Amino acid sequence: MYRVVVFVPNWLVLGVLVGLASSGVAAGIFLVGRHLYPDPAPATGSGSTESRRTTEIRQYLTAIGEPFAEDHFVEGHTVAFYLPKRDVAITFDARAFIAIDTSPTYAVLVEHEMPGFYIGGRLPFDTPEMNFGDGEDESERGAFDRTRAAFAVLGLPASASERQVKAAYREKAKATHPDQGGDPEAFKQLQEAYATARERAAS
Repeated sequence: MYRVVVFVPNWLVLGVLVGLASSGVAAGIFLVGRHLYPDPAPATGSGSTESRRTTEIRQYLTAIGEPFAEDHFVEGHTVAFYLPKRDVAITFDARAFIAIDTSPTYAVLVEHEMPGFYIGGRLPFDTPEMNFGDGEDESERGAFDRTRAAFAVLGLPASASERQVKAAYREKAKATHPDQGGDPEAFKQLQEAYATARERAAS
């Protein structure tokens, strides 16, 4: 009976071992680096859409005079808005909606695609009708709506003076400015609201 002996050169064995060791070290470095320096959350996508919808809902609730708290804790979940007078929670999170829906608190789920001003139709109470009058055309209605929304972003009534508009803008800019860790989209909306409200207050 014959026995076959395969001869493997030492340099080949050494090369394979060094390659495996190098790969292990590189993988370890990447794992440690990823743990110490995680990837930042993307600024686009559903996050920015949620930010836009949050701003719209805030404007709507302010416009109808409904008190609310943002990022409120309800039934073990943080919801976007909580209406304390009505015991209503408004959330973008389906899991939070399901959990809260089985509690005494009334839960409202908002899809990212749904414009925030449609929230009135989902609330479990009568909301004031957004009425612009019969004699106005569509462009006048749109201008009136933008003006009212602008004052709502600043947290002011539509009768506010130019001085009040400037003071409210300065106060809100401190919290929303990107240099202070604020959301760039929210700051852009604040700037647009300020321009509209200031023009209206000055006229």
